[in-house]
Amino acid sequence: MHIHKYERFWIYLSFVVIAFFIASVVYGFVALDLKVVGDNETVDPQNLQDTPFNKPGVRRVENPDPAKYEVYVEALQFAFVPGTSTPITVPANTPITFHVTSADVLHGFEVVGTNLNTMAIPGQVATFTTVFPEPTTYGIVCNEYCGPAHHVMEGKLTVVPKSEFNENYLVQ
Repeated sequence: MHIHKYERFWIYLSFVVIAFFIASVVYGFVALDLKVVGDNETVDPQNLQDTPFNKPGVRRVENPDPAKYEVYVEALQFAFVPGTSTPITVPANTPITFHVTSADVLHGFEVVGTNLNTMAIPGQVATFTTVFPEPTTYGIVCNEYCGPAHHVMEGKLTVVPKSEFNENYLVQ
């Protein structure tokens, strides 16, 4: 069987490109020690009352200097707790670690206007840390189809100046 030299060139080039993509993924996970979000921490999605998600919200991390905060968010059909009925309120210029999970189905957690975007997978905890540089208000949307009311699943994240942030915003 005769294959034209230009066709052979494109076949070889396709294999090289595929090999490059596979090698870059392997390099990322092996050499750079990349992990899949939620790869390290799991919870029982049917029994969240025995986890920190039993009282979702903003918590101060004990004894760090400067202050650091953690936010536990539970995604449910069709709301974020907190976020939908009560906005998540955090201080500006402070490290904030988000822990996001779902108790029912696959959801997305995207803070609009930032690069914060993760999946909320039942049984897995997605964890990421960020600093919001200035006070503003962001929207939170679910960007993974989660059911017939998916289009109304939204929330709010409010970043306030450090001087205005107080204990009233924390989970008791």
